[in-house]
Amino acid sequence: MLNRLYVRNIALIDEANIEFDKKFNVLSGETGSGKSIILDSINFVLGSKADKNLIRYGAEEALVKAEFTLDDDSPVFAVLEDMDIDCDGTLVISRKYTTSGKGSIKLNGNSVTVSMLKAVISHLVDVHGQSEHFFLLNEKNQLSLIDSLCQDKISELKQRLSELISKKKQIHREIDELGGDEQERARKLDLLDYQIKEITEAEVRVGEYDELVGRKKVIDNIEKIAVALNEVKSLLSDDNGCTDILSAAERSISSISSYGDEYSSLCERIENLSVEAEDLSETISDISDGLSFDEGEASYIDARITLLKNLMRKYGNGEEAMLAYLEDATRQYNALNEATETIERLNRELSDIEDEIYEVCVRLSDERQLCCNTLEKNVVDELVSLNIPNARFEARFEKFDRSNARLNDADGADDVCFMFSANKGEPLKPLSSIISGGEMSRFMLAIKTQMKNINGISTYIFDEIDAGISGITARAVAEKFIAISANTQIIAVSHLPQVCAAATCQFLISKIEENGQTLTRIKKLTSDERVDEIVRLTGSQTSEAAIMHAKELLAYFGN
Repeated sequence: MLNRLYVRNIALIDEANIEFDKKFNVLSGETGSGKSIILDSINFVLGSKADKNLIRYGAEEALVKAEFTLDDDSPVFAVLEDMDIDCDGTLVISRKYTTSGKGSIKLNGNSVTVSMLKAVISHLVDVHGQSEHFFLLNEKNQLSLIDSLCQDKISELKQRLSELISKKKQIHREIDELGGDEQERARKLDLLDYQIKEITEAEVRVGEYDELVGRKKVIDNIEKIAVALNEVKSLLSDDNGCTDILSAAERSISSISSYGDEYSSLCERIENLSVEAEDLSETISDISDGLSFDEGEASYIDARITLLKNLMRKYGNGEEAMLAYLEDATRQYNALNEATETIERLNRELSDIEDEIYEVCVRLSDERQLCCNTLEKNVVDELVSLNIPNARFEARFEKFDRSNARLNDADGADDVCFMFSANKGEPLKPLSSIISGGEMSRFMLAIKTQMKNINGISTYIFDEIDAGISGITARAVAEKFIAISANTQIIAVSHLPQVCAAATCQFLISKIEENGQTLTRIKKLTSDERVDEIVRLTGSQTSEAAIMHAKELLAYFGN
């Protein structure tokens, strides 16, 4: 349960420290006094979207801390253990947000994300406001509510259904990889056949493209190459060229080569140069003599380069990539050719799985309807006690069979609609089309009563769930709050004197002006102060009769 709430710099609250009772707490006050600010603070610390407008004007940051006491069997312990967060039974949630948009969330001093916080809060607190009326009017959400109420009976069925749907998706993926249906497989075979032939007929060879590009460079520059080769050959072998000069040098050095090793070494080196120059001249001459091409070769090279470029755009950058694509395409082609038998087997498996999915959906629907028999009776009983004596309620399931059942939905094949009638002689109609605001508030309270022991929730927070209610009905709602608070802490915003009188702890929310600022103040009321507030809520002038009536109302609820 929520023991303590500390608020700093939220809207009109500069600082507040609220200690809640473990049973029934109520917040009252004039319209616009700031009751919603308390709930905004609670929602903020519980992980709702942060908004800079929430920060009090002139402050740099807002801070809210919430201290919870956990029951010994609370599922929160397991969640915290998974997060490696220690907890001795007291959980402190702290959330800070600054005007620069930065924030932090901590659980017992450990930094966590919003999603981690919500994983914890889902087992602690249930916040109900007017917007939740619209949630329950959505038929998809009605099915979720039924599942939450009978989760112990259907959890294994839903787990099995999820496993079967996963298997079904896997088989569909395998069939798709094998070409899908016969027409799709024929289309893929034609495409693969074309691709295989295109690469095979091109006779792709690793390294060919680079060779062709090199040869094309030679052909494109053959005149320049020929001029350069002839010039070098002339410098090497013409009269007074390099070879003649080296021969003269060799003759000169040979005349002194016998005078020492160093001269002999020089002579040998010049001889080697002379031989190399002559060999180089002959090589250049051979290259120059072979330097020729025809238009046919040039055309072939251009066409071949264009072909290889086109193939590389389709099948990979380079000959190795293209050949790897050819190998893979050939493997796929052979697999598709041999896939008929495999696909027939997979389709048989698929049919068997869909049969089993249908059977699970039927069992799931049966369990839900059994659970709803109890739900319907209990909700009607609650509504009667909430002064709707002729209430009728039915969770109506749409019938399905093997031909029209949804077999891809992890929630099963059920479509459900909550049907309601508040008045004798009126037919059942969909909840969304006929229920009034006051009836909706009582209907939600009846539902909450059924869910009070679900998922380990220890605190209910109600934001004016009693809207549209008065008189005898208000007293019935107050008594229902008392019944729920016997096992589950309640924090409620209310304007009804009956609900406020029923609370075990009442807080007055008011606004004051201080040092030129408007501030919200939260005060825990004493017995006498509660009498005054209940007089105000009844709309009466302060008088002995009004005070007596307020005291009688408090006494009626044991306060």
